[in-house]
Amino acid sequence: MNDIVLRVAAKGVIVRDDGKVLVLREAGYDEGTNDGKWGLPGGRLNSGESYIEGLNREIMEETGLEVIPGKPVYIGEWRPTIKGLPHQIIAIFTQCTYISGEVHLSEEHDSYKWVDLLTMKDITFMPPDDEVVRIALND
Repeated sequence: MNDIVLRVAAKGVIVRDDGKVLVLREAGYDEGTNDGKWGLPGGRLNSGESYIEGLNREIMEETGLEVIPGKPVYIGEWRPTIKGLPHQIIAIFTQCTYISGEVHLSEEHDSYKWVDLLTMKDITFMPPDDEVVRIALND
């Protein structure tokens, strides 16, 4: 059996005052496995990094936004192959309150939208992010 790389990811469900959630479209980059699909900001934690530090770092790197993390709303798991190695990624999705900043995307993403239940139907999500957005918008 091949060794599987186990990673933990922190994903942010950023909700604005108008109730819309920020989603990002993944661009082609060397570790990307969902090119062109939409999802929530966040990524894998670094060794020794706390969950909240990693969540804030990932959101800042990918969006340029300042947020206040709230409660976890979902735990997801997927098993991509990254650079030829099998991975198991367990992600904790945390609802976050938007505080300040303008969206500035990293090279990992090429577009963003603030969506509600109606507008999210028109885009293709990577799983389980579509389910997480629906949960956050119905809360």
